[in-house]
Amino acid sequence: MKTLLQQGVDESPSTPNLSPTRGIPNTSLRRRNLSVYLWLLPSFLLILVFIFYPVYELFVTAFSNIDLAGISHGFYGFKNFSNLLQEPGFAHIIWNTVVWTVSIVAISTVLSVGIALLLNQKFFGRRIVRAALIIPWAASLLITAAVWRWILDGNYGTLNYILERLHIIHQNIVWLGSAKTAFPAMIGIGVFVTIPFTTFVFLSGLQTISEDLYEAADVDGATPRQAFWTITIPSLKHSFTVSTVLNTIYVFNSFPIIWTITQGGPANATQTLITYLYSLAFQSAKMGEAAAASVFGFLLLLIFSAIYGYIALRGDE
Repeated sequence: MKTLLQQGVDESPSTPNLSPTRGIPNTSLRRRNLSVYLWLLPSFLLILVFIFYPVYELFVTAFSNIDLAGISHGFYGFKNFSNLLQEPGFAHIIWNTVVWTVSIVAISTVLSVGIALLLNQKFFGRRIVRAALIIPWAASLLITAAVWRWILDGNYGTLNYILERLHIIHQNIVWLGSAKTAFPAMIGIGVFVTIPFTTFVFLSGLQTISEDLYEAADVDGATPRQAFWTITIPSLKHSFTVSTVLNTIYVFNSFPIIWTITQGGPANATQTLITYLYSLAFQSAKMGEAAAASVFGFLLLLIFSAIYGYIALRGDE
């Protein structure tokens, strides 16, 4: 004989379908779906007008014969790309772009992790330090570059003044007049303006790590170094992904720093792809080649983002 409980289960009606769309007429569902697309329509239009259409025009220009007046004379094939590759010093400019991007991203990432670890500790005036850190990133790059240009001036710059007072140098150094010092100086400025962004990315990641993990590691006898490599770094994986991808795009496309301070000089020593395509378009009036350089940079960033995103997402599986 079945128990009363079993009888109650057997005689109870079947569990109703709790689907949110059960009982809703098809017309209402269509209206609901249509309203969703209507709300998203302005965003789609903005993306179409300000992203897809400019990219489309960029590719059209890159494959068109553009005269000095900026008038298109029809399809030009890959001639603009061929002319771009034959430009003197183009290979050196690509190398500068790679060194510029990799150096700034790598150095700023390493320094930002250390700074974020310090700012994650409790100390007097932590809020003030955090607020002050964001100033170089919040300030206009043009203003920052102008200030650094004055600091690095070979005649009356404050950097030479400080180094002379410290008896590190005995005569002024023309920082921006030599290829050996100009490009490292540009990279240093790039790191300076990038650190605030990457630091706050890692700081937000550190604040999501539970203290219980460190307490458990301490109980198990783990040293601070072991806890750093086994808990902190793996927990910051997503922060590394966000920081690396966004920082690479920002640094690769960075224009104001180099153009304001050196305009790619001396002798293209600090020229990158972005400043070079600007000079091609607005100084040499080679719009087709400039568009080809933009397509080249666009494809490089697209390939990098796809590969890095694939590797990062694959690590989550």
